[in-house]
Amino acid sequence: MNWNRRTFLTTSGVALMAPASAWAQAYPARPVKIVVGYSAGGAVDTVARAIGQAMSASLGQPFVIENKPGAGTNIAVKSVIDAPPDGYTLMLAANALAANMALYKPMPFDAERDLVPVSLVGRVPVVIAANAASPIDSLAKLIAEAKAKPGALAYATPGNGSTPHMAVEFFERAAGISLQHVPYRGGSQALTDVIGGQVPLVAVNALEVQPHAKSGKLKVLAALSPNRTPVFPDVPTIAESGYPGFEASVWYGLVAPAATPKPVVAQLHAAVQKALQTREVRDRMTAVGGEVLPGTAEQFGALIRSERQRYDKLVREANIKPD
Repeated sequence: MNWNRRTFLTTSGVALMAPASAWAQAYPARPVKIVVGYSAGGAVDTVARAIGQAMSASLGQPFVIENKPGAGTNIAVKSVIDAPPDGYTLMLAANALAANMALYKPMPFDAERDLVPVSLVGRVPVVIAANAASPIDSLAKLIAEAKAKPGALAYATPGNGSTPHMAVEFFERAAGISLQHVPYRGGSQALTDVIGGQVPLVAVNALEVQPHAKSGKLKVLAALSPNRTPVFPDVPTIAESGYPGFEASVWYGLVAPAATPKPVVAQLHAAVQKALQTREVRDRMTAVGGEVLPGTAEQFGALIRSERQRYDKLVREANIKPD
C-alpha cells in the first residue's frame, strides 16, 4: 500500500476513507437529509425546518427534511441508524429516542451505541389544560380533587408512552396523586374531546394548546417545565407551584449514525450552535412555545443517557405499554 496517500480502511474493512482533515474540508459536498419521525406541520417538523434552513445558509448546501412517521418514531430512528455514516443523513430526535428503548420489547435500538449526539437544539414544555367550563382552574385545585378522589380525575394525551403521558406520570409521583389516563391517537382528538367536555383535562405540548387557549375553549393550568413558557407567560410551572426541581419538557436534538467521522460531527455541531444564535431560529422556537438550548455534544449525550434511565424506571413502575 502506498502510505503517502494516507488512506486507511474503515473498521468494517469495506470502504476506503480520506483522512479526517479531508472529510472536514470536503463536507458537505451535496444536500444533507434531516429525518423527522413525525408528520409535517408539527412542532418537531417546524423546528427541523428552521434549523435546516439556518444550517444550509451556514454550510452552503440544502438541508432537506424527510418526514418518516410511524411506530412511535422507531421507523425514522432505524432508517438513520442504517444510513451511511457520512454526515448526509441526520435526525432531529425528541424524547421518544430515550423513552422507546424502555417502552418497546425487544428494545428496537440502542441510541447510545447506534447513534452519535450532534447537538441539543431546544425544548418545549408540556402543559396541562382543562375544559373552559371546568371548576378546576388551578394546579392546586387539580391536586386537591385528585387527592379527594384517587384515580377518578381523567386526563387525555396523544397516546400511551407519549411524552405528555410520561410527563404527567412523573407529575403524579411528585405530587403523590393518582389520575386516570385516557390515551388517544394524536393530540388533535384529545384536545377535541376535552373541549367537548368528554374528558376534563389534557396534557399536550404548548404549541397544540395555544389556539384553543386564545379562543377561550381551554384554560392552561400549569407548564411542566423549569421556566415559564413565552406562549403562556402567566401560567405557573410545576416547579414554582410547590415542586422545586420538577421538569418534564419535550426536548429536541440532532443525531447522526454512530460511525460518522468526528470532524464532520464537530462541523455539524458548530453549524447548529451558529443556527441557534440566529433570530429566525429563536423566533421559530418561541413560536412553538419553546427555547433554544446551546451546549456541547457531550451534554446532549449525557441528557440522552439520563433520560433513558429515568424513562426505564418509570415504564417499569407504571407498567406503561406503547400503543
